[in-house]
Amino acid sequence: MNKQFGQSPDSTRKAQYSQLPNYKDGQFQNQLPTPALAESASMARVLCDFIRKHPFTEPAQPIPSVKTDLRNRLPSENIWTWFGHSSYYFQLDGHRFLVDPVFSGNASPIPGSVKAFPGSNTYQVSDLPDIDVLFISHDHWDHLDFTTIQQLKGRVKKVICGLGVAQHFEYWGWDKNVLIEKNWYETVQPFPGVTVTLTPARHFSGRLFRRNISLWTSFVLETKTKKIFLGGDSGYGPHFAAIGDEFGPFDLAILECGQYNENWPYIHSLPAELITEVKELKARHFIPVHNAKFKLAQHPWFEPLQQVCEAADKAGIPVITPQIGEPVKLDQLEQKFSRWWRQE
Repeated sequence: MNKQFGQSPDSTRKAQYSQLPNYKDGQFQNQLPTPALAESASMARVLCDFIRKHPFTEPAQPIPSVKTDLRNRLPSENIWTWFGHSSYYFQLDGHRFLVDPVFSGNASPIPGSVKAFPGSNTYQVSDLPDIDVLFISHDHWDHLDFTTIQQLKGRVKKVICGLGVAQHFEYWGWDKNVLIEKNWYETVQPFPGVTVTLTPARHFSGRLFRRNISLWTSFVLETKTKKIFLGGDSGYGPHFAAIGDEFGPFDLAILECGQYNENWPYIHSLPAELITEVKELKARHFIPVHNAKFKLAQHPWFEPLQQVCEAADKAGIPVITPQIGEPVKLDQLEQKFSRWWRQE
């Protein structure tokens, strides 16, 4: 089998998982029933809809970006930088963090399919400094990219991921000593002054035919000066309020906003739902991601950003919308950004 597909959890892992409350019949479970499709949808309907041509699903012009020198930034600079979709890098309190990096220009095992929009793949691993913590929210192709992960090998001090995801890294030759895999509501301290708690998400996992054999997750990151919610992929659910009650308020929440569809309303959040999520998380600011790089749904490419900003403005909630590569100053989250997608 092609190595990029990864490897299923071994027998030792499966025996450990069988004792967990969120694991049943060989699969991890969401906290509430989460069908892949809406009750009124069928796979035939979804396929027909996917084949049908929809307007503006891809940009007519290259996605604008800013080239920021990340390798030579002082460690004392607290900045956040987006690479399109759900990939982003940030420096905070002297540590360097990287989340779900996908730099291969492709979000599918099929060559030439699900290609990055022109202009959206301007950053590569060579543009990054060495990383203290690499977060992987789940093992889908648009979040766990084999090519990128292999290029990062030897340049990451710790990898933090959900149960089962580390099996892929081991199969790909990573040192087991850098891998930390945990269940929801387990906490680790990868470095002094840095605390990470894995928290629920409403989604699924899988790189081939078997689903949910590894865990999907969000993260609560606490450093000396900031508390940040790293949302991963998630449909709306009561876990947002639960996380907000236990860990909030947050200085910043990074939340998925894109690749949604009425046919799969439970596994991705709609733009208007983000406003509820921000309120329930008790987040002072938020950044919408999971957009502007890959076409995985049939909505116009700019619609997620446009709709979430309209909803945020109506609710009076600050929303941060940098271009790819444009630095966000984590100590000045009130800074203003353009609605750059309107340049279409």
